[in-house]
Amino acid sequence: MYEMSKSIVRRMADPKYISRYFVGDGIDIGGAPDPLAQYAEQFPGMHSVRVWDINDGDARHMHGVADESYHFVHSSHCLEHLTDPIEGLKNWFRIIKPGGYLIVLIPDEDMYEQGVFPSTFNSDHKHTFTLYKTKSWSPVSINLLDLLKTLGPAADIQSILQLNATFRYNTQRLDQTMTPIGDCAIEFVVRKRLAMELERGGRFSER
Repeated sequence: MYEMSKSIVRRMADPKYISRYFVGDGIDIGGAPDPLAQYAEQFPGMHSVRVWDINDGDARHMHGVADESYHFVHSSHCLEHLTDPIEGLKNWFRIIKPGGYLIVLIPDEDMYEQGVFPSTFNSDHKHTFTLYKTKSWSPVSINLLDLLKTLGPAADIQSILQLNATFRYNTQRLDQTMTPIGDCAIEFVVRKRLAMELERGGRFSER
């Protein structure tokens, strides 16, 4: 139900998307049929956004895309379809320029799958995701905090947000994303550290 489009009003209200995250040339992984580029006029610093979808190749590998090619990588509800999300996320991070950003939306397993796997609402989901739990009902659950650790020291985590403002906890079991405002997701933003930051163990002033 066009989850990327649902995010636009929220993102327009946050100046970081306009001044930092969506700046320069980007790639939108799994962007069809709801590409980020259709809202380019809302983000004046955005120069171009290439859509990468199934016809371009496996998003797990991103074959043919050179290291450090883009200022930002965006993906809305694609990571859960990959056979190996760890490898996929590493390759998405690989193609970001130092100082650039990775912006990703994934479904939250408790709000979306709601205790059932294989997923009732999307049979192509290969994994489920949660921010962090010591125990999950899902046999293929991935803790996001553990996943982000696999990106290594260059990963500067900027934001992790559970999108539950419109989620109805007390209704019957249904796919709430099929409603115009239903959010059942987690969004995370990771900045790629500069080489100087990696050498010094972080960013600090020389003054």
